[in-house]
Amino acid sequence: MTVLVLFDIDGTLLLAHGAGRRSVHQAMVDVYGATGPQQHPFDGKTDPQIVRELGTMAGIDEEIIQARMAAALDRYYQYLEADISAAPQTVQLLPGVHELLDTLEARSDVMLGLLTGNIEAGAALKLRAVDIAFERFVVGAYGSDAPVRPALPAIAQARAAARLGRELSGAQIVIVGDTPNDLTCGRAIGARAIGVETGRFSAVELRQHDPLAVFENLLDTDAVVTAITSVAAERAA
Repeated sequence: MTVLVLFDIDGTLLLAHGAGRRSVHQAMVDVYGATGPQQHPFDGKTDPQIVRELGTMAGIDEEIIQARMAAALDRYYQYLEADISAAPQTVQLLPGVHELLDTLEARSDVMLGLLTGNIEAGAALKLRAVDIAFERFVVGAYGSDAPVRPALPAIAQARAAARLGRELSGAQIVIVGDTPNDLTCGRAIGARAIGVETGRFSAVELRQHDPLAVFENLLDTDAVVTAITSVAAERAA
């Protein structure tokens, strides 16, 4: 049985240390002439959702926000690319990530994927900054695919099924992330989740959302792989 594991990016695989935040606020000012509060939380949200929330808080009409959304996201990417190019050390790989990805990729019963609020181009840019090849993720769902995170798991599920040439049930999908939104977004399709404390949320907060497991970080490769593949054992039982 194939298990599709979908990784969040920010706070799970890497930390961008404000590059995305700086870039989206700069883009908002360029495209809309205003932006929302600098400290508005971005955790677990898609890039379009963040733009919409900031625009609303800045008093911008919803129709204008939507009409200029593509331009805002394009400008955001330009700023993000410039920010990371100027200081690539800004983006920090989190512990254990390379080893975990290598181990999972080598397994015949696991398909690597991404599920992130980043637009696809931004996701690839951040991963390249920490020497993770974007292409190793066989499928993905991104903020450029849907404006809210709960819509993304079904998109990734459909793309994985198309690649496999057969249906993939939600019970075969595990989402790995650092926020409550990561842990709950797949419930509509029956996906399970694993929490990691490398973002802003504690183990206590993450465990409130019934994950398969919560880890301090991804350093214990064997334990994380066991948790990911446990859904196959549950299904067999």
